[in-house]
Amino acid sequence: MSKNHQGGKAFGQLKDSQEQHLNEINQGYITGGKYEDVEDLEEKLEAYKKQFMEFDENNSGDIDIMELKRMMEKLGQAKTHLELKKMIAEVDTNNSGTIHYHEFLDMMLGKKSTVLKLILMFEEKRKERERPTGLPPKRTLDSLP
Repeated sequence: MSKNHQGGKAFGQLKDSQEQHLNEINQGYITGGKYEDVEDLEEKLEAYKKQFMEFDENNSGDIDIMELKRMMEKLGQAKTHLELKKMIAEVDTNNSGTIHYHEFLDMMLGKKSTVLKLILMFEEKRKERERPTGLPPKRTLDSLP
């Protein structure tokens, strides 16, 4: 039995090839003209690529129901399988039962509001807000409403 100790190296190469493929898709969106009215398109595509790669745990190029389930749990938005299937069906244009990268981009850049898009945008806004650090300011009885 031969042991392949290149797991980390092979995984890194797989991630690199996936990122390269997603970059090519992003270029198609930039030059395609369909979303030319979207401001900061390149920055948004880069952010969406990172988000997609984070949730595509097996690097298959699509997000299946279990990856979507874990993604929602990470975001604190646990859903039932039926809700997850509905979320995928809202986005899945080729009826594969998964969310491919181009479907993910169409969802995020498009005008239609899907449940998944709303959750992802809400979580992004929550991250942007700075949380106050340190002790809260001292209050007196006079400052209370």
